[in-house]
Amino acid sequence: QVQLAESGGGLVQAGGSLRLACTLSGRAFGDYAIGWFRQAPGKKRQFVSAISWNGGKIDYADDVKGRFTISRDNAKNTMYLQMNSLKVEDTAVYYCAADLTVRTVIDGESGYWGRGTQVTVFP
Repeated sequence: QVQLAESGGGLVQAGGSLRLACTLSGRAFGDYAIGWFRQAPGKKRQFVSAISWNGGKIDYADDVKGRFTISRDNAKNTMYLQMNSLKVEDTAVYYCAADLTVRTVIDGESGYWGRGTQVTVFP
């Protein structure tokens, strides 16, 4: 059974940075594409970024391009989201998602989801 656990959320001032991490257990981390979604209060869940099993394919939502960077360390079973130049509108619960193909992750159809970590950006 695949389990995902997010960490690294918190409170940060606009313009600041945070790094989120997601660890996968229960299966071989390197077999899975993995990504991030976020959901703000009263809004639909939104795709943020995803990375293929070997890092060969990476995708970002338009509103985070140039500010967020996704990466993975298969030796540590961990994926990271470096978030720079944070904006108030980035405030949301950030969820890690994993599946066997990056397309499945990007489409929001992942079979595995974490419980989320709160990111709050204040003015």
